[in-house]
Amino acid sequence: MPKIVDHDKRRSEIVEAYLTVVARDGLPAATSRAVAAELHVGTGALWHYFDGFDAVAAGAYQRISDLTTERIVAATASLRGLDAFLAMLREILPLEKRTVDEAYVVVGFWGRLAANKRIGETQTDVVEEWRAMLRRHLEEAIEDRTMVPDTPVDEVINVVLTIAVAQQVHAVTDSELAEPSHQLKMVEFCLLPWRCVPGAGIEG
Repeated sequence: MPKIVDHDKRRSEIVEAYLTVVARDGLPAATSRAVAAELHVGTGALWHYFDGFDAVAAGAYQRISDLTTERIVAATASLRGLDAFLAMLREILPLEKRTVDEAYVVVGFWGRLAANKRIGETQTDVVEEWRAMLRRHLEEAIEDRTMVPDTPVDEVINVVLTIAVAQQVHAVTDSELAEPSHQLKMVEFCLLPWRCVPGAGIEG
């Protein structure tokens, strides 16, 4: 009887191997040969489950997005308003090794996406999900009177998400702007004009 293979499980294992290689050896080392070696299989075995290495990178991007969302949900479970808003951003910004490693995967995927738009067709639009969560927390902050009533909610969210994207690029290019305190100050500066109560910043 032929062996039954769980394709979803195998795809997940390949993606996890890719992420392991990136975290340990860096993005340039995450080749198809290195991923196959991590799994102790031949390189050709990868292509039973993915159409090419772009698809592996896309799967890794999706996994990073899902992990980030899981962290956000856990970090904000007992929070609301501005505290929850800032906690969300601490999970998205590349502030520590784990999120810097993730930034390499994300920026690497963007590079592949620029050359091959088709690999983005199956991706969940996680940014829209995050945008809705940030909007809810910012509206709570207005209700809680930690942000002023006329806070331009959507515009503030657009700016902080743009900061997050830029910081991922800074992180992989070793820019001094990627230093965590600089990242956090940028967010605080963005919020400052509409804050009612100073203090309780993103570092807290």
